[in-house]
Amino acid sequence: MNNKKKIALWVIAALQFNATVYFVLVFALEGRGVTLFGTPLADIGPNKGIQVLGLILGVVLGWMALRMSLQRAERAETALRHCTVEFADVLEEHFREWHLTPAERDVAIFLTKGLNTRDISEMRGTSEGTVKAQTNAIYRKAGVTGRTQLLSTFIEDLMDDALMPRPKSKLQLCHAA
Repeated sequence: MNNKKKIALWVIAALQFNATVYFVLVFALEGRGVTLFGTPLADIGPNKGIQVLGLILGVVLGWMALRMSLQRAERAETALRHCTVEFADVLEEHFREWHLTPAERDVAIFLTKGLNTRDISEMRGTSEGTVKAQTNAIYRKAGVTGRTQLLSTFIEDLMDDALMPRPKSKLQLCHAA
């Protein structure tokens, strides 16, 4: 969760807390004959006790939910970072096994990101023919017939690792969130 969202949640919670403090004080002072802008507090509205209790419960439960939500978001972000590292490790391991050239590695990474041949050629400053040749070399070295099978190779490795428990691995953190 980004900082702007966190700040917005805390501001909303703080406003709710301030409203609750206000109503609790009004409720507490009501029995002492205190007036609010010349109006006796008893005339402000019915069932103030229930309203105050509702506000207090709303603040307490809202703060608890906010705290749990922020903790969950932090855990998810940490797990995502670990997953990203684990995926990069799987890619690099396969790239080494397949003996990909640096150019083929670049193209393979772009393929896993879903870029098409034209986009890859523009990003790398090469012709589409060159990218197609590199793509075919990657598929041949990987023993696959296309992009889907290439991606499946990486995903299968991640899933196999998930099914084979390893103590305190980055992958287990990835699947914990």
